[in-house]
Amino acid sequence: MSEIHQIQELLHQKADLQARIRLIPYNGTPEVKTQGDKQYLYVRKRVGGRNTSTYVDVYSETLHQLLLRNARERHELEKQLRKINRELLALGYTDEDLPPRVQKNLDFARANMKSNIYDQAVLEGVATSFPQTEEIIDNGIVNGMSADDVQKILNLKHAWEFILDKDVIRSSSDYYLLCHIAKLVNDGFFLDGGRIRGVPVTIGGCSYVPPLPIELDVKEQIARIMENTQVHAIDTAIRLCLYCMKTQIFLDGNKRASVIFANHYLISQGQGFLVIPEKAVPTFKRLLVTYYENDDLSQISEFMKQECWQNFE
Repeated sequence: MSEIHQIQELLHQKADLQARIRLIPYNGTPEVKTQGDKQYLYVRKRVGGRNTSTYVDVYSETLHQLLLRNARERHELEKQLRKINRELLALGYTDEDLPPRVQKNLDFARANMKSNIYDQAVLEGVATSFPQTEEIIDNGIVNGMSADDVQKILNLKHAWEFILDKDVIRSSSDYYLLCHIAKLVNDGFFLDGGRIRGVPVTIGGCSYVPPLPIELDVKEQIARIMENTQVHAIDTAIRLCLYCMKTQIFLDGNKRASVIFANHYLISQGQGFLVIPEKAVPTFKRLLVTYYENDDLSQISEFMKQECWQNFE
């Protein structure tokens, strides 16, 4: 493996670890405090040379064990992160500032991440409200939703956190990045959700039957879309998104992975983000079926530019 590929793989791993750390709701060592005849749970950590305690909830053994597991997991992830940073340093990698517009785009996408995840969940048919989605993103749990739906939302958060890492945003929007995104959105549902599909699939409500994808063809087609410098970044992002959806590269999670993959490219160009808003989902699904069946990009592409593209001045 060349040094460039080693660095790229390490940066992917680094961003993945950072995203997993951000998913852990509490940062610190759990401690139990007694007040009167009741016990309360806090997490303690050192900030700026001072010990701080953050209140969590009334004591329960279940919550206490969860906080202990979280602390152990965070410690192990941070240990792995330090190891990767040492390896990057040994390979001569140095952190560089992003172009101002790309940095601004990252901030813009982060500020809208909760609503983007909600819209993606709606597109996937997840039975959620925005407050429920927000609660899952912030705390990892919510009442009144299936475990599968909660996992899908957490996976979307993980994948968005991954692409919004400043190291990953420098990486190429290629087949390998797409596979890693698919692995993240399928986590907990498939053993290797980022592996190219090897079995036939059908698409409900559509006569189009996607052929089995061939890895070399997929790599070449993604590269061909990326190499067309004569079009605006939004057109490239839409083509990437729709190609990956239609090809059904993975066994599941293709719409989720395709949207996030397209956003990696679009944000890396400082050109906003692309998400199908809740109100546009019925029309988008109808136009998507039409595109699948006749391969005409024009109608759905124009719709996505008008209704799904959010940019900033």
